[in-house]
Amino acid sequence: MCGRYAVTTDPAKLAAEIDAVNEVPVPLDPAANAASGDTKAANDQDVARSETPRAPGPNYNVAPTTTIMTVVRRHAPDDPDDDPALRIRAMRWGLVPPWAKEVGKGPLLFNARAESAAEKSSFRTSVKSKRCLIPMDGWYEWKKGPADAKGKPTKIPFFMSPHDGTRLFMAGLWSVWRPKDAPRDAAALLSCSILTTDAVGHLRDVHDRMPLIMPFDNWGPWLDPDHTAPDELFAPPSEAVADAIDVREVPPLVNRVANNGPELLESV
Repeated sequence: MCGRYAVTTDPAKLAAEIDAVNEVPVPLDPAANAASGDTKAANDQDVARSETPRAPGPNYNVAPTTTIMTVVRRHAPDDPDDDPALRIRAMRWGLVPPWAKEVGKGPLLFNARAESAAEKSSFRTSVKSKRCLIPMDGWYEWKKGPADAKGKPTKIPFFMSPHDGTRLFMAGLWSVWRPKDAPRDAAALLSCSILTTDAVGHLRDVHDRMPLIMPFDNWGPWLDPDHTAPDELFAPPSEAVADAIDVREVPPLVNRVANNGPELLESV
């Protein structure tokens, strides 16, 4: 699975790196956009709301319900016939299906199993036409540790990241949600889930699941808004991809969401 990760870039820098349009509002707060009269930021493609908003910048302990960066490829809202472009968008981590009655009342869908997402009502539509990428430096997983002095079980955190320090892009699904009976032009909630798959190679030593890494060569078909993605893109990554991932034990500071700083990534 993938329940925590770290990302140390910001939307503007990421947009420049991958030649994308940065659509993340600054500050990352829809109320500020509404107060300023920014009608473009109020439409369904340009604003995201979250229980835990966070301004763009380094986040060493990203947790579900946080507003995060995502990468999509979409047509311009006012010109659906143009060529789709890469866009950086803010979304709530924890997908809210379009048919949900309320936000936060159902399961927290921050992960979706790649092998079965297309069969689930919560993800079926997103699999067809709303696929995204979630950029990160690496992700955390936990192994069961020895009992503490009081006899309670402990969890040992590990951080998985590329050997060469490059950025990872994980496959994800996203959705658009509006309150029932809301007008079509009302601000909508964009939300997403990270796809997971069977762990590969030495990554199985930490956890039997892992986020689905999407190599750059597969971005085109994965992000294509007009066609379904080939089935093979939902398969576990190759051994070569797993071999490029370093695994190291990190301090238990990450166990608390309130802790957030580079010290979380220090090797134990």
